[in-house]
Amino acid sequence: MSDPWQECMDHCVEVTKKAGKVICEALQKDIAVMQKSSPVDLVTETDQKVEQLIISSIKEKYPTHSFIGEESVAAGAPSVLTDNPTWIIDPIDGTTNFVHRFPFVSISIGFTVKKEIEFGIVYSCIEDKMYTARKGKGAFCNGVPIKVSGQEDVSQSLVLTEMGFKKDPEQFKTMLANIKTILTIPVHGVRSPGSAAVNMCLVACGSADAYYHMGIHCWDMAGGAAVVTEAGGVIMDISGGPFDLMSRRLIVASSRAIAERIAKEITEYHVGRDDTDDQ
Repeated sequence: MSDPWQECMDHCVEVTKKAGKVICEALQKDIAVMQKSSPVDLVTETDQKVEQLIISSIKEKYPTHSFIGEESVAAGAPSVLTDNPTWIIDPIDGTTNFVHRFPFVSISIGFTVKKEIEFGIVYSCIEDKMYTARKGKGAFCNGVPIKVSGQEDVSQSLVLTEMGFKKDPEQFKTMLANIKTILTIPVHGVRSPGSAAVNMCLVACGSADAYYHMGIHCWDMAGGAAVVTEAGGVIMDISGGPFDLMSRRLIVASSRAIAERIAKEITEYHVGRDDTDDQ
């Protein structure tokens, strides 16, 4: 039986390579930075240019498909997932890294049909690492199969999360307290590479054993969710329940034992949803 979405994925890889060149070229020039919701929520002309390039290239080939893009949503487009084939796009995941030329900058694209992720692509363009995953067909980095570490002992784990300023002082306190809680399990260490999609791929290829985050978006998670799942990883909600792409929160891990332990240890805080006004 033929795979109806393979052509979409092949096209996506080619578009992503072109977009990666745009980002790498932009890194050689002065970067004009603008603020979105706060002084630490940044956007650049390159974010907008790359998203436009990706969406226009895909729309030309697949005019009936739907799109959820980070910069489109920032400009007022809806962020609602339907049954229609949908491309979920983060043109630069790690904009702050991009602005500072910190080397974890990725393009993340997830493709859903009937609200299920069919494939994901994450291109860490400074590293020139193209992570790809198709439902039921495994995960790859530059064409080479990857798999999670398989680690089941949280005390032997390297854990990823992200730290950033939060306007709500209680959320800020909880975020820092959660890091302390994880460190005192103890684990081998906590790292913050600065790109959610790259973090998920680092778990997928066995370089880290877990990643948790509250407050990210569907475009940060969709591509990496496919990669980590196909690499044999576990993905779940912060509460320990099933993963929900629109929930703005997740835990990914090399094993269910580690994911469940992190869910048990950390304290949740309210982050709203992508598919409602409650953000």
